[in-house]
Amino acid sequence: MGIPSTQASNAIIYLTYAAFLVTGTYIAWRLRHQTKTEWLSSNKTQKGLPLALNFIASALGSGILFTYPEIATICGVQGLIVYALSSALPLLIFGLLGPIIRRKCPEGFVLTEWTRQRYGTVAALFLSLCTLITLFLYMVAELSALQQIVTALTGLDGLPAVIVECAVTSIYTSIGGFRVSFITDVIQGVMVVGLIILGVITVGVETRIDRSLIEPSGLLNSNLLGWQLIYILPVAILTNDFFLSGFWLRTFASRTDKDLWLGVSLASISVAIILTLVGSTGLLAVWSHAVPINDSDGNGYLAFFLLLGQLPAWVVGIVLVMVVSLSTAAFDSFQSAMISTGSNDLFRNRLNLWWIRGLVIVIIVPVVVVALKSPDILQIFLISDLVSASVVPVLVLGLSDRFYWWRGFEVVVGGLGGIFTVFLFGLVYYHGDANRAGKLVLLEGGLYANDWSAFGVFVAAPIGGLLWGFGALFLRLSVQYISSRIRGHRFDAFDRPAPRTDSYADWNAGEDRAVVHEHPDHVRKSGRFF
Repeated sequence: MGIPSTQASNAIIYLTYAAFLVTGTYIAWRLRHQTKTEWLSSNKTQKGLPLALNFIASALGSGILFTYPEIATICGVQGLIVYALSSALPLLIFGLLGPIIRRKCPEGFVLTEWTRQRYGTVAALFLSLCTLITLFLYMVAELSALQQIVTALTGLDGLPAVIVECAVTSIYTSIGGFRVSFITDVIQGVMVVGLIILGVITVGVETRIDRSLIEPSGLLNSNLLGWQLIYILPVAILTNDFFLSGFWLRTFASRTDKDLWLGVSLASISVAIILTLVGSTGLLAVWSHAVPINDSDGNGYLAFFLLLGQLPAWVVGIVLVMVVSLSTAAFDSFQSAMISTGSNDLFRNRLNLWWIRGLVIVIIVPVVVVALKSPDILQIFLISDLVSASVVPVLVLGLSDRFYWWRGFEVVVGGLGGIFTVFLFGLVYYHGDANRAGKLVLLEGGLYANDWSAFGVFVAAPIGGLLWGFGALFLRLSVQYISSRIRGHRFDAFDRPAPRTDSYADWNAGEDRAVVHEHPDHVRKSGRFF
C-alpha cells in the first residue's frame, strides 16, 4: 500500500498550510486599512475570470472525494453524470437571478438583504437562520471530511490538521475579511483545478483495470435510482445554493452582468468536468478490485481511498496537497460568508470591525467540536437540502413584480409547511408509523435507499411549501378583508406598491463607480410581513 511516511505526510500537509498562511496573511496585511463595508463585501469590483475561479473554489471541497466516487459505485455512469451536472449547472442561476436581485437591492451583498427589503424583518431573520445553519453544517462537513481523509490517506490523526486549518483561515480572514478570501480563492482555484486534473490523470494511468469486471458490474447500465436522481439532485442542490451566501457575495462582487455570466459559465463547465473526473475514480475502484461489485458493506464512500491504497506513495502525496487546497479554499469561503451574513442580518452592520474579527474566531469553536464527532457528510448535506427545497420556492416568487401581493407571512408558513409536509408524506408512505416518518424528515435512510422515500421527500417539500404558502395567503387575505369590513376601511391588500423614486446603481456601467439612474420600474417593495 502506497502510504507516505509519517515525516513525509506531515511535511506535505503542514508546508501546504504554511504556504497558505503566508500568502493569506500577506494579502490581508495589504488590505488592513479597508473600511468595514469593504471588509464585509466587494460589490462591483471583480472581473469574469477571477469570479470563475472563486465560484470553482467555493463549489468544491474535500467532501467531493467521498460523495462523487460513492455515487459512481452505486448508480454507475448514469448517477455520476447526473450528480456532476446537478452540482455544476445550478451555478448558472446566479447569472440569471443575480442581475435582477442586484437591481432591486443594489445596497445589499447577500440574499437576506433583499429578503428584508421585500418581505420584512421576520422573513429576513427566518432566511438568515436557515442560511447560518446551512453554512455551519457545511463548515462541519468540511472539517469532518478533512479529518477522515487525512486519517485514510496517511494513517495519522486528522485532528491536528483540522486545528491548523481553522487557525490558518481564521488568521487571514479575521484580518482581511471577504476580500482576502476572494483573492486567496483565485490562487487556490488555480491550484485545485491543476491538482485535480493531475491527480485524477495520475490515478487513471497507474490503476490496473480488470476489463472482465466492466460488464458484470452493471455500472454502464441505467437503474431506478439513477432515474430518480434526475429529479432529486437538481431540486436539492439548486435550492440549497440559495442558502450559500458565499455565492451571493461573489455575485454582488462582479463588475457587470457580463462578467457575472462569464464567471458562472466558466465555473459551471469546470466544476462539471472536475466532479466527473473525481467521481470516475469510483468506477475505477470497482473495476480494479478495490471495491467489490454490489458492495454489501457500504464502503462505496471510501472508493477513492481504497483505490489510492493500490497506488504508489507519490500519488498519495499529490492528493494530499489537493485535499488541503480544496478544504482550505472551501472553508475560508464558508467562514467569510457566515461572518458577512451574521453581521448584516443580526447586527445590521453596526458592530465595530474588531468585534466582527473576533466573531471569526469564536464561531470556529462549536464547528470543530461538532466536526470531531465525524458525522455522516452526505446526511448533513441532505438535511440542509430538505430545508432549502421547502423554503426557496416560496421565497423566489417575490422576485416577480406580478407577485407584489406575496408577503413574508406566506414565505415563513410555506417554508415550515414544506418541512411538515415531508412528515405527512412519511406517515402515508409508512402507513402511519410516526417514528419512521420523523426519521424521514432527517433523511436518516440516506439518499440511496432502494425505494421511493427520498424521491417522495423532494417532491413533498417544494410542492407542500407552495401549498402551505398559498393557504397562508388565503388566510391572511381573509383576515384582512374581514378586518377592513369591520373597521370600515378599504380593502387594499391587492394595491400595487408605489414606484420607487430614489436612484439605484446601474451594475452594467463598466466603470469603477456605479452610474445612477432613475427607473420607473424599480418598485419599492413594502417589506411587510403581513
